[in-house]
Amino acid sequence: MVQTKGTTEWIDLLDPDEDELRSCWPTDLHSDALEVLLAPHTHADEPRPKLESHGSYIFGVMLVPVVVKEEDRVYYQEVDLLLTHHLVLTVRKSPPDGKPIDLSKVIEADHRESAGMAAWEIVDEVAEGFLDMVDDLHEEIDELEDNVDNWTNDKIRTRLSALRHDLLHIRRTLAPTRDAVRAVVDDRIELEDEDELFPHDVELHFGSAYDKLLRASEGLDTARDLLGGVRDYHQSKVANDQNEVMKRLTIVASIFLPPTFIVGLYGQNFRVIPELAWGHGYGFSWALILISTISQLIYFRRKGWI
Repeated sequence: MVQTKGTTEWIDLLDPDEDELRSCWPTDLHSDALEVLLAPHTHADEPRPKLESHGSYIFGVMLVPVVVKEEDRVYYQEVDLLLTHHLVLTVRKSPPDGKPIDLSKVIEADHRESAGMAAWEIVDEVAEGFLDMVDDLHEEIDELEDNVDNWTNDKIRTRLSALRHDLLHIRRTLAPTRDAVRAVVDDRIELEDEDELFPHDVELHFGSAYDKLLRASEGLDTARDLLGGVRDYHQSKVANDQNEVMKRLTIVASIFLPPTFIVGLYGQNFRVIPELAWGHGYGFSWALILISTISQLIYFRRKGWI
């Protein structure tokens, strides 16, 4: 997609090869930037989000997390940026297990007056993506908290582990994104010429995107605390369940202890045991066993242990 407004042209590419990329970009590219632009998007080797000056152009990498609620997973959409005063080139990449980021609405609704404003449009879309992700993450944790008493322990442990992994991954993505936007706000990214790519009014817009990323960071911290609370509750629940099991086993052992003692007593190999020659000795021993067992059951019932 190619769109021109004023003196600024916006070119949007999806998974381009080197020839297509070089045909759209008139100047030489740094080898590191070219490697990132042409590398396929994979979860194993995701680039670090950044915005940096390469002299005659600005190079940027942005990652947007997307929560798939139905499958309880998170994947990342990557968009790379190349900026000059009069040209914006975006390179979108298709993730292996999801859809690439859609910039068509951003491009069509863009109100840019410069390439810097176009860059803000993209960064603001990324910041909104992080805010949406945090909201979705909170919903996932609420669902887990609501079902912690109903789901199996294996399912709860799996969800806790997956959510914790997602939180760590999102934090590793959000922090450098926030730092990159802060560098623009602090006027630390400029081209080698004297004209500013990010004048003061553009920096103010980046400041609003930075505030959104800060809110996303705070929401992520809240999600971590909520997840920690669910984990602690689950662990205490497991401990209580184990205590209940141990209590029942102890009660069973206590019930069988007197009968075991009585049987062991009369099973001793002594010749002189009065009850052995008694005609009612067998019934007497059974009476002792039944009385001791029933007495314990009544006692445990009154105590509420069974």
